[in-house]
Amino acid sequence: MLEPTVAALTDPHFDGKRYQRDGLDTPSGEPRAGVWVDGTFGRGGHSRALLQRLGPSARLIVFDRDPLAIEAAHTLAATDKRVTVLHSPFAAMQTELAGLGITQVDGILLDVGVSSPQIDDGSRGFSFMREGPLDMRMDTTSGQTAAQWLAEASIDDMREVIKRYGEERFAFQIAKAIAARRTQQGISTTTQLAELVAGVVRTREKGQHPATRTFQAIRIHVNRELEELASALAAALNLLAPQARLAVISFHSLEDRLVKRFMAAAANPGADTARMPLRESERPQPLLQLRGKLVADDSETAANPRARSAVLRVAERTGTPLPAEGGAAFLQGSTHAYGIGVHA
Repeated sequence: MLEPTVAALTDPHFDGKRYQRDGLDTPSGEPRAGVWVDGTFGRGGHSRALLQRLGPSARLIVFDRDPLAIEAAHTLAATDKRVTVLHSPFAAMQTELAGLGITQVDGILLDVGVSSPQIDDGSRGFSFMREGPLDMRMDTTSGQTAAQWLAEASIDDMREVIKRYGEERFAFQIAKAIAARRTQQGISTTTQLAELVAGVVRTREKGQHPATRTFQAIRIHVNRELEELASALAAALNLLAPQARLAVISFHSLEDRLVKRFMAAAANPGADTARMPLRESERPQPLLQLRGKLVADDSETAANPRARSAVLRVAERTGTPLPAEGGAAFLQGSTHAYGIGVHA
């Protein structure tokens, strides 16, 4: 999703439907000035592509929780003075940018979820296909590991997490099996957990490992991923200047649902008043204009099978002033189903 994401952020004429239909190769327009944010640096693929579209006076602020990603970001910053690196979750972007004297930006990219380097590194504990410690933290310098949480959580808490974030119908049986196993020898590695879950989940989707949903759920819980995403969306709306773009790539339905509902709420804040006898000028005006949804095409999924579930959603800030609650005003309906709170 590299090219469409860069186009979505920087091309003033970008339209998601047209891009998906025509398959434009490169974004159009002159190099852009202003302040830009990559909330998920990873190993810098999006940031490097974005920098190619930015002019010499532009500034790119990059965030990541992963210490290894921050190392890679500092390497880039050493060769490009336009780059500023912040070791911080993207949920804190508004506070972090305020510390730099920045209150408005021209574009924000969020590539949500676990990255390929994190999955491929067995020592991080994200993959049930690789032997390693059951860590799963995106920021290995702080917080509780997956193994520590599993050693302490009640059966009810484990069931709720696995059901809610993994949408796993065997959540209760898995939670009971974990509780029984930990009283005997504990669960400290990825393969131990994967084998335990495989012994409980007797049916599964074709081509999917029985532990897929459980690993996803525990990872989301340990890293507070949906809470972080909700707070980041609210912060992004607070930060975007008029005509600035927000581009969000998500990889599973929980993330995409949250992004879709947030963008829709900000794009149609007057939905609740549609049946009321109000003049158009009296109705709440949109804060976002939806610019489209894109999915990876066949060529990209052939080259990178992990892209098959990627969804890119794009929205552009209007000139409508923020409500008193800021961007958080458009999250209530989006977050209720997940039982999560929002912090900005």
